[in-house]
Amino acid sequence: MAPTLGRVNAVSDCCDEAYDEQAAPRAHYGELLTALEGTDLVAFKQSVQADLDANGVGFASAGGQTQFPVDPVPRIVDADEWSLLRRGLAQRVQALIAFVADVYGERAIVDAGVVPARVIETAEYLEPDMQGVVSASATYVAGLDLVRGADGRLRVLEDNLRTPSGIAYALATRRAVNAHLPLAPPAARVDPEGIYELLGEALRGSAPGGVDDPTVVLLSDGPSNSAWYEHRLLAERLGIPLVQPEDLSVRGERVRVRTEDGQHDVHVVYRRTDEDRLRDSAGRPTWVAEKMLGPLRAGKVSVVNPFGSGVADDKLVHAYVEAMIRFYCGEEPMIESVRTYDLGDPDVLAETLDRLDELVVKPRGGYGGEGVVVCPHANAEDRAAIRREVEADPDGFIAQELVEISTHPTVCDDRLEPRHVDLRPFAIGSGGSAVTAPVALTRVAFDRGSLVVNSSQNGGGKDTWLMA
Repeated sequence: MAPTLGRVNAVSDCCDEAYDEQAAPRAHYGELLTALEGTDLVAFKQSVQADLDANGVGFASAGGQTQFPVDPVPRIVDADEWSLLRRGLAQRVQALIAFVADVYGERAIVDAGVVPARVIETAEYLEPDMQGVVSASATYVAGLDLVRGADGRLRVLEDNLRTPSGIAYALATRRAVNAHLPLAPPAARVDPEGIYELLGEALRGSAPGGVDDPTVVLLSDGPSNSAWYEHRLLAERLGIPLVQPEDLSVRGERVRVRTEDGQHDVHVVYRRTDEDRLRDSAGRPTWVAEKMLGPLRAGKVSVVNPFGSGVADDKLVHAYVEAMIRFYCGEEPMIESVRTYDLGDPDVLAETLDRLDELVVKPRGGYGGEGVVVCPHANAEDRAAIRREVEADPDGFIAQELVEISTHPTVCDDRLEPRHVDLRPFAIGSGGSAVTAPVALTRVAFDRGSLVVNSSQNGGGKDTWLMA
């Protein structure tokens, strides 16, 4: 007998992805939920996880390989919503690319009074060495984190243009879930494998002018990088060399790579290293600067995503992305940002402090959920502590409206229970345009009530069905 399929109970103030307000299955989930009623959920989950483990899908850590935990119940994004996301995310990434080029160019957006100069000048990942080097023709692979609020609308919580990961994990999850699904997948489901052709074309197209047959490499730190699995899979499927720092050298104004066939000029570097700064804390050039800055300035090599692109990931910059879309694209944003407050503005700071207990406070340069205080869920001591920190250093934090992010049916023991999820789709852009890739990864918080979906804090992944 199959384990009980419990009705997904509503979580206060949350929207559920699969069930409506009356706890009835949403139309695009009906067939899947019916199939799950006759499924041994425990066996389903164990089979999918065993498949992933057997194929080496995981994260590298100081203690060795760690598991990439996956819940087997797919998330479904219906055709109308996916159509909006495709257009809206491409628009957003197009504006972010224009912003990065502007930061290292004339800073027209500052002159126009749209973004304060201090927002750029105090950004942690600003790279002065890239002034005049990053152009609008640079190529980016962007990952965007979206959350659905109680009103049912998806909004962008964070932008990631430095080294977003997840593509290979989404594809591995699809293959593992496919192998054990209790129903035939719908024909209208978008094939995520199309990402390889799209990414390959973008990498080759980013070569310096005059190079017709570019040598493209994926640069990784090696097995110490947490996403080493992804680096290996992407390089293999793209048919490009996977190289580590010791494989690269500089000869004059050119980057060279050592392979089994000898030394070759490198024209495009898809950089996936943890080291993405050109100078260390003492102002000395890092190894990536020593190996690539000269050739970059000379126009002999292209880097995807370029050094300095971290200014677009800055959590304070996020407060201005909708304004960027209007400024660079001349259009209204198709997808909103989660409302974000610039605490470096004295008037905004005063208003925010008055209602800080209602908001989420984040360190401006934090990542992985570290240092985030969800004030409505925090105890009085933690709220008082973060208030003191904000008052002492308002430029070091941002505040955002709390989004009671949506839930999704998730296998918990032998039944389905609601767990909070976000969505990470990907977009690739260059030369004033961008396209949203046919792949997305849903991330899920396995702890009951937790809003933190990061794998480092007991989060995991879900297969995501994008419907055409």
